[in-house]
Amino acid sequence: MTKPLYTPEQRVKRDATVWTLVQGVLAPVQFLVFLVSLGLVLRFFWTGEGEQTALISVVVKTVVLYIIMITGCIWEKVVYDVYLFADAFYWEDMVSMVVMLLHTAYVAMWWHGGFTPTEQLALALAAYVTYVINAAQYILKLRRARLQGAGKTKEAAMVSGEMEVAL
Repeated sequence: MTKPLYTPEQRVKRDATVWTLVQGVLAPVQFLVFLVSLGLVLRFFWTGEGEQTALISVVVKTVVLYIIMITGCIWEKVVYDVYLFADAFYWEDMVSMVVMLLHTAYVAMWWHGGFTPTEQLALALAAYVTYVINAAQYILKLRRARLQGAGKTKEAAMVSGEMEVAL
């Protein structure tokens, strides 16, 4: 059996903090920004059109990513008393660091120049693949939390096991 995501005290903190709502609002906003940007990047690769729009869309996606990461760190501090790498979210935070690294590398390439749009957007696609993996981690973790909150610990443990096997 796996360890619960939250102690009773942590669950109270999670439910009481405004940062839970902030994360709940920002996550779908970030996903929407991702989908729009992904569409623009793929359009560029398929048609060669919309180069600047695609390039800038990845910068916008990166800004939104930084916002959700900073507010997520604050949430983690309130709930778990650490800014990152709480035991319950260790692997999600580790993959988040890879996501941040790839997005930041993209912005550096975009800012400093010297790379073709194709090279820049290929890196953006790599960043987006890691983002999707990371988003899936969080979705599975939230499902596990809901199941544990509903007292369905066996199902929650199965979800956790499925997630760990996927990693």
